[in-house]
Amino acid sequence: MNDTNPVIIVGAGIAGLSCANYLQRFGIPCTLLEAGDRPGGRARTDLVEGFRLDRGFQIFLTAYPEARQLLDYEALHLKNFRQGAVIRLGGKFTTLPNPLREPLSAPQALLSPVGSLGDKLKVVQLTAQLAPLGDGEIFGGPATSTLAYLSGFGWSEKMIRNFFQPFLGGIFLEKELVTSSHFFRFVFQKFYQGDAALPAEGIEALSRQLASRLPAGSLRTGVRVQEVTGNTVRLEGGESLTGRAVVVATDASAAARLLGEPLRTTFNQTTCVYFAADASPLGTPMLVINAQPGSLVNHLAVPSDVAPAYAPPGKSLVSVNLVGQAGPAGPELLGAIRSELAGWFGEAVHGWRHLRTYAIPEALPRFTAGQPGEEVLKLADGLYRCGDYAAYPSYNASMLTGRHVAEQIAGK
Repeated sequence: MNDTNPVIIVGAGIAGLSCANYLQRFGIPCTLLEAGDRPGGRARTDLVEGFRLDRGFQIFLTAYPEARQLLDYEALHLKNFRQGAVIRLGGKFTTLPNPLREPLSAPQALLSPVGSLGDKLKVVQLTAQLAPLGDGEIFGGPATSTLAYLSGFGWSEKMIRNFFQPFLGGIFLEKELVTSSHFFRFVFQKFYQGDAALPAEGIEALSRQLASRLPAGSLRTGVRVQEVTGNTVRLEGGESLTGRAVVVATDASAAARLLGEPLRTTFNQTTCVYFAADASPLGTPMLVINAQPGSLVNHLAVPSDVAPAYAPPGKSLVSVNLVGQAGPAGPELLGAIRSELAGWFGEAVHGWRHLRTYAIPEALPRFTAGQPGEEVLKLADGLYRCGDYAAYPSYNASMLTGRHVAEQIAGK
């Protein structure tokens, strides 16, 4: 290994950018190779007719410990969702606020038909149990499915069906709740320790901030890597680069291809449909989750109610989110969505203008009971990997694995 060569990082998503930022802190030069036209990976935002469309509806949790170490929150101009949710249940909307954040809303929360009084008190009970735990404790010990954990904790079938399945289904992108109970506990704790937020200018602000800190010339975009062999990469066109080390920081599918390994990761999928509306159907910065059985829409948000710059002046951006395979993203799907939402908000829905549909078959790596909180990141001398698929599905894990790889290279 030649210590005078830069570390080569393949992929400039959040994991690769995080790794590069830490290597820079350690005084180790690096070169990032990104196949796309700009960095970001899944943390990308498209500007369409003045609307900011994140590539799939995303929420940033401010309590992520890795993000707190790495990002400048003030510079991101984070805009917070109101904690809790609006729930579509029995043909009506019911609001379930977080009484721990809004004490005056406690009567409203307790009277909500989503679950029993005992169900709601168990939310407080679990919050208190998880509050003092570090991430190592949360991910330690045996795990079950989230569904088994919720039932074992004592929540009723009604509370699980009306709240947890649609709410967690939107986070995990699977409604059967087979996701590991470790990850549920982690997410539950972070929701109550901090805020769910959007950067004012879209989720891509995360990757832009990380990329802006790197030396000029260290990021090459529009560069496709064909093969990785040890600490050498071969690019399309035949160019080869040899680094002090190589870090494969792509998604799981690309990593398996580059490393010549079988793909062992399975994925949860989603479809996100954006509409332009003349007015917000909500008027409150909350997430709407759908507890109606047999429905197409799992959750809906109006990002411009949270961060106004997501839409041009006088307009609202509506994000409609489906979990799992939704079929072709064509007129039939749009018609079915409009028909369903017209029952929620009235005929005004038919006036919403479709902006773009993002069908994302590999939206999140599936993380089930029995998987470790972090897998081996050093594959051989001079060869590493990082990414949330090597830990658990979140920006926090992308940053965590990026940091751990940088520390291993630096001998920290």
